[in-house]
Amino acid sequence: MGPEERVLKALEDVQDCASFVVAASERKDLAYYRRDRLFRQALERNLEIIGEAIGRISRHDVETASRISEHRRIVAFRNRLIHGYDLLDDELVWETIKVEVPVLLSEVEGLLREWEEQDPDEGESVE
Repeated sequence: MGPEERVLKALEDVQDCASFVVAASERKDLAYYRRDRLFRQALERNLEIIGEAIGRISRHDVETASRISEHRRIVAFRNRLIHGYDLLDDELVWETIKVEVPVLLSEVEGLLREWEEQDPDEGESVE
């Protein structure tokens, strides 16, 4: 798998996980998040994957990563989820889920549309 395919796969992973987070958190509140361990862990796992995928995009395609607002903060947030799990602030995580993830989903869907619209033969010479 080349760098372009890796970036595309990572964008698709972000879209999938962000879509899940948005849909799963619909009509839920912070109290539910705090109360339901399985729900909380499912959302946090998807946030971890989002952060890892954004990190991979950053390593393979700086230009694409730069078009994702807060891409550095997303990776830092992933690291905090993984390594600072005992210091997490539920309110901050919930705010991220309800405010930041929908923005990220919109941005990534836009990037994927652009990838789809690209001419697959672009750059190939015609003989």
